[in-house]
Amino acid sequence: MAGHRRGSRVVALCVVLCLAVLAGCGGDPVPDAAGREVRTLLEQRAHAVLDRDARAYARTERPAAGAPDLFENVRDVPLDSWEYRLTGLDRSGSRATANAQLRYRVKGYDRAPLTAARTLSLARHDGRWYVTAERPEKKSGEQLWDQGHVTAERGARSLVLGVGQSAAELRAHRDVADRAVPAVRDAWPGSWPGRVVVLVPRSLDGMAGLLGAPASGYRGIAAVTTGESGGSGRAPADRIIVNPEAYGVLGDFGKQVVLTHETTHVATRAQTSAATPLWLSEGFADWVGYRGTGRTAVQAAPELRRAVQDERVPGALPEDDDFGFGGDADRLAQAYEGAWLACRMIAEQWGERKLTDFYRAVGAHKERAGAVEDALRDVLDTTAQDFTARWRTYLRSELG
Repeated sequence: MAGHRRGSRVVALCVVLCLAVLAGCGGDPVPDAAGREVRTLLEQRAHAVLDRDARAYARTERPAAGAPDLFENVRDVPLDSWEYRLTGLDRSGSRATANAQLRYRVKGYDRAPLTAARTLSLARHDGRWYVTAERPEKKSGEQLWDQGHVTAERGARSLVLGVGQSAAELRAHRDVADRAVPAVRDAWPGSWPGRVVVLVPRSLDGMAGLLGAPASGYRGIAAVTTGESGGSGRAPADRIIVNPEAYGVLGDFGKQVVLTHETTHVATRAQTSAATPLWLSEGFADWVGYRGTGRTAVQAAPELRRAVQDERVPGALPEDDDFGFGGDADRLAQAYEGAWLACRMIAEQWGERKLTDFYRAVGAHKERAGAVEDALRDVLDTTAQDFTARWRTYLRSELG
């Protein structure tokens, strides 16, 4: 999710970024002697990182000037596994470039390894290969430790990993995340691990680096959640990535709404699929974020209220395209506000359990076409036309 501040209003926003599932290929992609030597080198490097063995790690590299100190940067991250799989090797004399898949798990959080594409520069000295630099593969997102030394702050229900952040700042993120988890548990009866991993880079540019996307697309967005839709059970835990610039200007209330919204995406991931429209996934996450806060529709939906008062009541629920970050800010705010009020209406008029049942039913549909319509009929005993009409009436009553 992301938070978007407009006046006193915090609009909870979210981006769901699917993790690529990389399948291993049969056969040895680098069968020659150099390939075998480099694989041995990478195995030694991986063991040194996992064992926190600085001397063993130093024996694997001769770092180039200015190369990041990966070992020191990752030292505080609680790791359960760390391994490289060599996928390509381009050698020219005593120099070489290796491509590898880095697979790692954060202890206590990741159910399966997270995979990152890496490029390693190598040099040969005295009959041995050494790593001179390691970096993300082109067009791949960075890892947090590519941006500097990672500091870890462990909570009762969260792990916060930050770069360039003070201990006090990370503890504050931890406390907000620890409050978000039980709030989501209370609203969402589904099974989920009940833990979150929060990444806090140094800046907006750092956030964009982790996402492998231009920073301009996330300016003003307080946080996003990455994860695998559909809940295969083979993916690592989701990551909540904070934009410290946008998140930092929010008040305590806004920060809690943002991280509770994002945590909702973590909890509902297994029941969120390609059949789930954004109005439902974002509206539900906002509903959980605002649930129990006492925030009224007038307070939380100022952009949509202006539209309603100008007799510009939306004719239909928001489309997925309305949630794009690069478009008109007012349109974006209205999309989130309208989605939230649709879920709020279901909770008030049908009941909270019906809202969660509706969410599950939509996500369980095999395709987008008919998913909402079937769930409206089967769970809420209504039609799309009737639901839309009731929603438009609800907007007028709450915001008029």
